[in-house]
Amino acid sequence: MIRLGAGRLERIVAVGAHCDDIAIGAGGTLLTLCRARPGLRVDALVLSGGGGEREQEERAALADFCPGADLRLTVLKLPDGRMPGRWEEVKSAVEELRARTEPDLILAPRTDDAHQDHSGLARLMTTAYRDHLVLGYEIVKWDGDLGRPVAYQPLTPETAERKAVLMEAHYPSQRHRPWYDREAFLGLARIRGIESHTRYAEAFAVTKLTLDLGE
Repeated sequence: MIRLGAGRLERIVAVGAHCDDIAIGAGGTLLTLCRARPGLRVDALVLSGGGGEREQEERAALADFCPGADLRLTVLKLPDGRMPGRWEEVKSAVEELRARTEPDLILAPRTDDAHQDHSGLARLMTTAYRDHLVLGYEIVKWDGDLGRPVAYQPLTPETAERKAVLMEAHYPSQRHRPWYDREAFLGLARIRGIESHTRYAEAFAVTKLTLDLGE
């Protein structure tokens, strides 16, 4: 069982149902991790958007969100909003990811996310990786499904600003969305910072966590 704070982070997995999910939910955390650990291996899987503009956006974005990392990104072509009906394909993709890396940390959607693509992938990750720490990131949207997170990664003001800049620069296909802007990204980070006694933060849900308090 992976224990929080035990050992050195050398490999992480980051998954998203759609291009930009990982960056929205954990972009600041990726920047923090990769800057602190040059050469960190990041295995990333995105289920939709492959073969077109969205994949190009995602590849450029994650390259900037993971500076100095050994980034290995796979972008599939599953249909947005229809992933529960393509469960076998999603499961196969996660099993292939599971077979090629043994991560120290996993970044994934929350199991209680209101979007069916997000929550379906999240539930699959917690079963495929039973003995790993899975941090469930949050994605702000019109559903109003933000909850009370239990884990926080503080972000320096520079990192929070860098995340907002990269989001605006790398995903022009999403700029028409009314919630997709600098104020939303920095506003949520500021609220999570208040909750964690810092300026900015990203917040995560945790389904299961094993502590190591005896040594």
